Amino acid sequence: MQPQPNSSPSAQVPLWRQLQGAASILLAVRDGQSMTPALEDVDAQLRPGVQALAFHALRWLGRAEALRQQLAKRPPPPEADALLCVALALACGEEAAPYTAHTLVDQAVEAAKRSDATLHQASFINGCLRRFLRERDALMALTEKSPLAVWNHPQWWIDRVRKDHPTQWQDILRANNSRAPLILRINERKTTPAQYVQALLAMDIGAFPIGEHGVVLTEARPVMSLPGFAEGHFSVQDAAAQLAAPLLLDGLMAVAGEGPPRLRILDACAAPGGKTAHLLELADCDVTALDIDARRCERIAQNLARLGLQAHIVVGDASRPGNWWDGQPYDGILLDAPCTASGIVRRHPDVRWLRRPTDIAQLAAIQTRLLATLWPLLKPGGRLVYCTCSVFRAEGEQQAQAFAADHPDAVLMPSPGHLLPQGSVKGAVFPDNLMREHDGFYYAVLEKRSA
Repeated sequence: MQPQPNSSPSAQVPLWRQLQGAASILLAVRDGQSMTPALEDVDAQLRPGVQALAFHALRWLGRAEALRQQLAKRPPPPEADALLCVALALACGEEAAPYTAHTLVDQAVEAAKRSDATLHQASFINGCLRRFLRERDALMALTEKSPLAVWNHPQWWIDRVRKDHPTQWQDILRANNSRAPLILRINERKTTPAQYVQALLAMDIGAFPIGEHGVVLTEARPVMSLPGFAEGHFSVQDAAAQLAAPLLLDGLMAVAGEGPPRLRILDACAAPGGKTAHLLELADCDVTALDIDARRCERIAQNLARLGLQAHIVVGDASRPGNWWDGQPYDGILLDAPCTASGIVRRHPDVRWLRRPTDIAQLAAIQTRLLATLWPLLKPGGRLVYCTCSVFRAEGEQQAQAFAADHPDAVLMPSPGHLLPQGSVKGAVFPDNLMREHDGFYYAVLEKRSA
C-alpha cells in the first residue's frame, strides 16, 4: 500500500523532514538494501509521508540522475546527491508532482541545512535546483536522449525486456512506472466478493470486483481500518497472484472426483502465506507450508490464524527435502520460486535499482534446481504449478519448457504463461491477459504422467 504525501499522521510533519527520510531510503537502496527494511528504520510518524515520497522518487530516479548529470558533471557526496536526486525526481514530473517545484526547492534546501551530512552542500543543492527551475524545459529536452531518463529503468533492464517482449516492452516499462492499487483477496469461507464490495460501498469506500476472488479499492486505505480485517474476511494479494491456488486445485479436483482422501499439497517457498491461505480457503485439503526463513514462517502462522485456517508449517530448505519430507508423495505442489521480482516493480519500485544483470542467471539456476528436486515428491497423475513474479523469459517460459523437455514424465498443461503488468496506463493493454489490473507473473502447470 502506498500512502499519499502528507497523509495523516504525517500531515503535521514538515516537508523537509520527509525529504530527509526519502533521501535516506534512496541512500539505502543505492547501498543494496531493500526499501522495506529501510523504511522500518524511519520514525513511525514520518513513515507514511517518507514512503510516499520515496516511491515517487524511485519511479523517477532515472530522469533525476540524468538531470543531476546535466546540472553537475561531478556528483556531490552521497548524502547530498541522494537529497538532490529525490528533489529532482519529485519536481521533474509536473503532472504527477506531489508539491509545487518552488516548495520542493525551498524544503530541500532546508533539509540540507538541517543535517550535518549535507549542511556544507546546501548552497550547491540550492544552486542546482534553482537552475533546474530556470532551465527546466531545456534540461528535460536534453535528458530525452537518455533511455535511463525516458524509461526510469537501468539500461540492461530495458534491453532485457525489449529482447524478451519485442512488441510490448514499452508498455511493460510504462506500466512499471504506474502506481499499483490496493487489491484484496476475499476469504470465501467468510464472505463473497459481491458482499464485500457492498460492505465497502456502505462505508463510502469505492471498490469493484476483479477475477474470481478479488476486490480492487479505488483508493488505498489502511488495511486494518477496512471492515472484516480482524475477522479474516480478506487478505492483501495482487490479482495475478490470486490465480495460483485455483490453477493447482482445479486440475486436482477434476482428477480426484468425489470421495477420495483429502488432497496432500506442498506449498514450497510459502511465506508470507498468501497462497497457502488461498488453497485452504478454496478446498478442504492438507497443506504443508514450507519456507527456509523461520521468522517468515511465523508470519504464515499469524496470517492463517487471522483467517481461521490451519496448515502444517515447516521451516526447511525446499532444495533439501531429506531434511523435512515424510516420504509420502503429494497430490499437488505449488512452487512460487525465488526470482528477480521483475513483475512487481509497480509495488516495489526499488527492485529495478537493486537487481544486477547477473541475478537472472543465478536465480534461474535456483529455479531449475528446485523444480528438479521437488518433482520426485509428486504422485503420478499429480500436478505442479510453477510460478514466478517475473516478466523475464529465463525465469518463466524458458524454464518450464526446458524442464518439460528434460523430464519425459512431465506434461505441460494449458497455462496462463506470462502475464504482463498492466493497470490504468494509457497504451498498456494486453488483450491476452486475464484481467485488466495486475502485476507481471508467469504460470506453468505441469502434470506428472502416470507410469
